[in-house]
Amino acid sequence: MLEKMSPFRKKKSEKSFPVKVCTLDAELEFNLQWRATGRDLFELVCRTIGLRETWYFGLQYEDSKGFINWLKLDKKVQDQSIQKDPHSTVSFMFFAKFYPEEVAEELVQEVTKHYFFLQVKQAILSMDVYCPPEASVLLASYAVQAKFGDFDLDTYKPGMLANEDLLPQRVIDQYQMTLDMWEERIRVWYSDHRGMSRDEAEMEYLKIAQDLDMYGVNYFPIMNKKETELWLGVTPLGLNIYEKENKLQPKTTFTWAEIRHISFDDKKFIIKPVDKNSPNFVFFSQKVRMNKLILDLCMGNHDLFMRRRKPDSMELQQMKAAAKEEKQRRQIERNRLAREKQLREEAERERANMEQRLLQYQEEIRLANEALKRSEESADLLAEKSRVAEEEAILLSQKAAEAEQEITRLRLSAMRKEEEKVTLERKTREAELLTARLVEDSERRAAEANRLKEELLRARAAEKQAKEKLLDFLSRGSYSSSATSPISSVSTLYSASLGADLSLLDGDLGTSPELNLTLNGYDLTNADTDQLSLEIEKERGLCLEKQKHLQHQLRELRTEIAVLKVAEKQTEFDQLHSEQVKLGENKYSTLKKSKSGSTKSRVAFFEEL
Repeated sequence: MLEKMSPFRKKKSEKSFPVKVCTLDAELEFNLQWRATGRDLFELVCRTIGLRETWYFGLQYEDSKGFINWLKLDKKVQDQSIQKDPHSTVSFMFFAKFYPEEVAEELVQEVTKHYFFLQVKQAILSMDVYCPPEASVLLASYAVQAKFGDFDLDTYKPGMLANEDLLPQRVIDQYQMTLDMWEERIRVWYSDHRGMSRDEAEMEYLKIAQDLDMYGVNYFPIMNKKETELWLGVTPLGLNIYEKENKLQPKTTFTWAEIRHISFDDKKFIIKPVDKNSPNFVFFSQKVRMNKLILDLCMGNHDLFMRRRKPDSMELQQMKAAAKEEKQRRQIERNRLAREKQLREEAERERANMEQRLLQYQEEIRLANEALKRSEESADLLAEKSRVAEEEAILLSQKAAEAEQEITRLRLSAMRKEEEKVTLERKTREAELLTARLVEDSERRAAEANRLKEELLRARAAEKQAKEKLLDFLSRGSYSSSATSPISSVSTLYSASLGADLSLLDGDLGTSPELNLTLNGYDLTNADTDQLSLEIEKERGLCLEKQKHLQHQLRELRTEIAVLKVAEKQTEFDQLHSEQVKLGENKYSTLKKSKSGSTKSRVAFFEEL
């Protein structure tokens, strides 16, 4: 009997079913064993994405009746109310189930911060969490910094952010502003975040978002004994009670520290306070299923609330130490990259200056060569003119000599022939006139030749000066090339500096004793304590200063866009927020007011609502 059932059991134990888990940035697919529990699947997902801060998250699914549930970790997946279609894949959503009280102090891993950032951003954009318009613009600028990195004016183009989902549609509809106008206001703040890494931008986003009234609150419709419709808000700090028309400002609050026991009976939910003189806090929900979810969230938030007030576990200490080391390593890396970028920019500027000077020298040499060429051409032309003038002068001299010989011959002939005297005298006069003209032309040509010779001498002197200037330029260029080349020296200096930085970084990232942290020892001297106190006070001062500057920027933007507001499109949340701002109240002042009085008086106040 056992032998026959053994193969059947083996086959059943190997049976598996497909599972798909969707995070906010990826889809994971697994083949899960039939007997696997919710914890097996949850731990498999956490190992896959590298998450260690698992206590904040859970797996959410829609059951066969269309209700949203959280997967129970200690129960088999197949035994829960999942949709059991053998031909389809079982789907789960990986979401944050519980929220921290202070994101900057509690969240350690970067992957944890990233998933919180994605979930909070989705809640704001889908308008599940109310966010004022001015805060929406600021949050959008941090989201852009986290996605695109530093703002670069050279690569940025108007309309670049038009396709990005950055603002809630409610905010866009409420103002007479185009998408380009919204983008310009986002760009102004985006350019202020230069140098901020993705993790830092996401953390700044979360630090602003956690101050929103609806952040980290799970709302459930309830009724008190008078059947007044109210909202129950389950938060990391306790339970808030809201009026039906106002989810922003709680009327009263019960912190986890003053709650002793939580239970429900059918639709009746009973909370027993720590103060035994106070009556039980009782309310009624619409469905039993909802009470189960409320109880689950209350127990998880209460456990985390008490856990935060105890010393950190060894695992958490190790995670914080590793995160601190990683942060210091990244800071060193950012400093190294900044030094590299600075050296590269300086080298590029020096190279551009050298190239500009080289072009200037080349232009001066070109102009000098052209001037020299023109001088040489002018000298050749003047020499040719001088030669022609000399030839003409020689020719005229020869004609003058011939005329003198003719005159002499005619005179001798006149002496022999008296009868030809008159003719000869006439010819003599004509010859004398011709001779005078020739002599005059000869003298003029001689003067012209002398002038051309003088111009030739001046041209040769100018040519000599041009050659001397060219030799001076060439001597200066050869002197620069004979010394160390400026561009090559800058490149050599850049390479040497870069090599030195890299070698220094390799040494720093080795086994630096300053980064080794002792987890088990607490041997802090007074000097260490004083130094730690000073650092804490300094960080607190910087944080307060930054917060004041941020509030000032938000007020300026609120004033700037107020004139473009469309009053008809304002929602109830907008009106409630405006009243809250006019009264000078915020989330924390409202919570402080709602916690005033004893537990007994607040329970009585709740029952009278």
